[in-house]
Amino acid sequence: MKQYLDFRNKNDFEALRIPANIIKNGGIVVFPTETVYGIGTNGLNKEAVKKLYKIKRRPLNKPISLLVSDFKMIDIIAKNITEVEYKIMRKYFPGPLTIILEKKDIVPSIVSGGEKTIGVRMPKDEITRKLIEYAEVPIAAPSANISGNPSGTEIEKISNEFQEDVDYYIDGGKSKIGVGSTIVKVEDGKIRILREGTITKKEIEQYLLEEG
Repeated sequence: MKQYLDFRNKNDFEALRIPANIIKNGGIVVFPTETVYGIGTNGLNKEAVKKLYKIKRRPLNKPISLLVSDFKMIDIIAKNITEVEYKIMRKYFPGPLTIILEKKDIVPSIVSGGEKTIGVRMPKDEITRKLIEYAEVPIAAPSANISGNPSGTEIEKISNEFQEDVDYYIDGGKSKIGVGSTIVKVEDGKIRILREGTITKKEIEQYLLEEG
């Protein structure tokens, strides 16, 4: 294991500036979120994302979502956001939900698997949010596992999978939720669930109905 930060009983967020800088400069970092662990890099750096695909053994046509720290960062990477999409984000961000939005050209096509859209999530986990904030870039971050294997929820198992391929590991203890985020796409004003996590389609539809 190259570099390791034990954050299980800490709240000294300044320590996250080191791995954040690694991410900003195209390095690979494993970190906790409230769902499962992520393995991430600078989402605006084509070569860094290419390296991430290689380490995960992930097919290049399978998109990688971007993690953001705030709504300003969403405006940097996404465009033509509809009112329904904004309503969903205002309700469920930060939290275990990923929404598919139309991407701006600043996002390399390798991140989106060649598609014009990109998955966007604002994690609730404080460690993740600070990491993104300090990196000052959206983080391209799929789950921390070799493609086809179960999503990583404990740092020891994850580090055994990736070994020295990862530049920095952040240990936040076992994942609280343990399953991936709900992925939602808005089509013609209606929601389509691409993957259901702890937030259900029924819950989102009920919220939108109440909001009018």
